[in-house]
Amino acid sequence: MATNFFYVYALKDPRTSPAKPFYIGKGTGSRAFDHLIKPDATKKYARIKEIITAGSIPMVDILVEDLTEAQALRLEAELISAFGTIETGGVLTNSVVPSGLGGKSRKCVVVPQGSVERAQLGLDLIKMAILELTRANPDGITNSDAASLLGLRSDYRGKQKDYLSYSVLGLLIREGKVIRIPDTNQHKAIT
Repeated sequence: MATNFFYVYALKDPRTSPAKPFYIGKGTGSRAFDHLIKPDATKKYARIKEIITAGSIPMVDILVEDLTEAQALRLEAELISAFGTIETGGVLTNSVVPSGLGGKSRKCVVVPQGSVERAQLGLDLIKMAILELTRANPDGITNSDAASLLGLRSDYRGKQKDYLSYSVLGLLIREGKVIRIPDTNQHKAIT
């Protein structure tokens, strides 16, 4: 049963008229307002600090309420894609590309605005699904389990491949959220 506790919000810079968004997020409870009182090392907080130093207060605009988490994730992704991040020529300070990833470009390949954001948000959803699967199975799961049980197996040229789930498990290991059980092909969530 889905619960509709989620909302999508924008943080806006009141120094322009109309106020321009500089961050899009999803949340529950006080999440949208927490950014204003919890300093961190993000571009988002640097902008918040800049606005406050200039004598203004960032605006918190709840865009849509009464959403399921899936609806909120989708709307958040669409809005981030539409506005774009600073890294891709857009206006948002959102950091959807994990540090150390992406950034390589080839002059002959055009990357449409918003494509990187959509890909990284999709990757985050897949990572969450695999992490939930590992947490639900404390004895561990294999890469094949993740690929087949979550519908991530490819059928490239008639051969089943599990490269996507293997890559995502690798990312989760690098992030310190999953470990490979020594001398096995099993992976477990780090609790």
